[in-house]
Amino acid sequence: MTVAALYDVHGNLPALAAALSDQRLADAEVIVSGGDLVMGPLPAECLDLLEADGRVRFLSGNGDREVCELDEDGDLVDAARWCSERLGPERLARVERWPSTVELEVSGLGAVLFCHATPTSDLPILTAATPAEDVARNLGDVAADVVVCGHTHVQYDRRVGRTRIVNAGSVGMPYEGSPAARWAALGADGIELLSTPYDSVAALDTLSRTGFQLIEQWLEPPLLGRITAAEATDEFERRRRGA
Repeated sequence: MTVAALYDVHGNLPALAAALSDQRLADAEVIVSGGDLVMGPLPAECLDLLEADGRVRFLSGNGDREVCELDEDGDLVDAARWCSERLGPERLARVERWPSTVELEVSGLGAVLFCHATPTSDLPILTAATPAEDVARNLGDVAADVVVCGHTHVQYDRRVGRTRIVNAGSVGMPYEGSPAARWAALGADGIELLSTPYDSVAALDTLSRTGFQLIEQWLEPPLLGRITAAEATDEFERRRRGA
């Protein structure tokens, strides 16, 4: 089995369409949508595009959960309500049923567990710089040979104990110093951390006209290449430590 892992699209339809059109993704037998798909400017359109592809397995991220729960005490409740209204009840019902993990047997890699942040929660922060003992504690007693995650929008590939942990990066909001859509390919030849270029300036113009409230806060910096992986990793580590 060959798998493409597409994480953290955040409603960025042009980035998602570019990744799906990448010839390197064409041979994937399964696409795992790794969460945080529908919290963003074009949630319904992104969901419809992936649902039309019969290869996709969905799992939920914290953003998807917030869109479904509409927690009045949440920091993003207004954005979540906006996305929820655009999805409508039928799509929301499908999103609510997404599991928190997907497990697959991948040729050459063994058992692979796909989750949004960690196997047991969609919120913890794990980066390339997180101390190994903290990573191991968050992974718990996971039996998979490989854990694929997202959530922090920065690609990395590291090993902690016997477990290989891979961050697939973000399709729609990459913190990598450039706006190219980031994703991962897994198969008999190993694991590749990939990027797909597209016209992010035109995309930003399209997304800005949707009325989504967090364009300037969320999308402008990464789509204009203003956040590097090192900067994002440092910031996430400060948050993780509570600094």
